[in-house]
Amino acid sequence: MLLKAERYFDKLADWIGHFCGILMVIMMLNVFYNVVMRYFFRSGSIGMQELEWHFFSLIILFGISYALKEDGHVRVDVIYDRLQPKTRALINLFGAVVFLIPVSLLIATGSTEFVLESYRSGEGSGDPGGLPYRWLIKAMIPLSFYLLLFINVGFIVKNINRYREQTRPSREA
Repeated sequence: MLLKAERYFDKLADWIGHFCGILMVIMMLNVFYNVVMRYFFRSGSIGMQELEWHFFSLIILFGISYALKEDGHVRVDVIYDRLQPKTRALINLFGAVVFLIPVSLLIATGSTEFVLESYRSGEGSGDPGGLPYRWLIKAMIPLSFYLLLFINVGFIVKNINRYREQTRPSREA
């Protein structure tokens, strides 16, 4: 049962990773367009420039979930890599429960009012020709951290499976 759950969460995280990859390509095309327009045609769009950081924000915010699934997050690998798999699983479980869940909840719940205020005020770009509806990009902050909480469940399940795998007696006799 836990292995099936782990596969489900891994598939979802892989989908998020592919989504971020697509966003990265779109962002690069946007940057290319802006550079060509600016340097070859002496023209440009503030909205398109702002779109660059919107794409970048989405890649970072949603990429966190994929990085967790891929074990691509920051830690002291010099020590961690020398530990037994069972100990690594315990460290991951401890970090996920003690640090990741509270920080994710804090950011997700704390940023909701920030988004609502932006929506209520009709916040848009302060620059002429900039993008309207700034609340849309701000809404991705709580959404991405709730998604991180969900993917963290899969990370916890994966590490429970790793721990249980290491504690099972060997069937070789």
